[in-house]
Amino acid sequence: MKVGLLQYDIKWEDKKANKEKIEEIIEKSPHKGKIDWLIFSEMTLSGFTMNTSVSQLDDSDRDFFSRLSKKYSMNISFGGVEEKKNKLITLNRKGERINEYSKIHLYAFGEEDKYYKAGDKTCIFNLEGLRIMPAVCFDLRFPYLFWNNAEKVDAYVVIAAWPMRRAEHWMTLLRARAVENQAYCFGVDRLGMEGKIEYSGNSMGFDPLGKVIIDAKSEETIALSEADVSADSVAKTRERFPFLKERKSWDAYAFCEK
Repeated sequence: MKVGLLQYDIKWEDKKANKEKIEEIIEKSPHKGKIDWLIFSEMTLSGFTMNTSVSQLDDSDRDFFSRLSKKYSMNISFGGVEEKKNKLITLNRKGERINEYSKIHLYAFGEEDKYYKAGDKTCIFNLEGLRIMPAVCFDLRFPYLFWNNAEKVDAYVVIAAWPMRRAEHWMTLLRARAVENQAYCFGVDRLGMEGKIEYSGNSMGFDPLGKVIIDAKSEETIALSEADVSADSVAKTRERFPFLKERKSWDAYAFCEK
């Protein structure tokens, strides 16, 4: 599977302009027609806004992504709000919804918890032979969310609105989730400014050994995986380095405090 990460400068709360920009980027991309799975950033059409009337997906928004999936025959994962939940939604090549995940860890530092409802469960779904676990932005800082499901997962996908001033955290944590769980990890962030907050993109993909296989850097682009992404690669890594079998439940250990 060829995985594409689309990062772009989202125009604040302007869905119409952002839809036009997305189509333009896809049409101009040298990778058009080669992408099996295209991933967008958090709140893809609106930016990370607390204005729920704008971030909320309507039928025309859902139809937009469904049409893209069918037109280019590719799976798509995008972000948007439904029922006041910040979601990552995945469509198959026919434009049909096959999975949705609601962000569990809301960003209280940015008052996200005052405007949105938290999700209450992780989910794993199959995408053309790959077992995928989705996450959204702040979720990335909580390794147990990824650790607890590692044996059932081939690839993690994280969509985000992660500020440039903490870009090193973003890239480090994406790689850590890949290495510690011996799985692919794909992260898509946005570019541009939201008020005084700047975003540098740095959308990246790592293989099960932590090697960079996609790097969009800070360009408005679709970055494509250098090699096919496969469940077989995950299985071979875990067979060669059977570290997951050594994991223990920390509930079984006493805490020592002096």
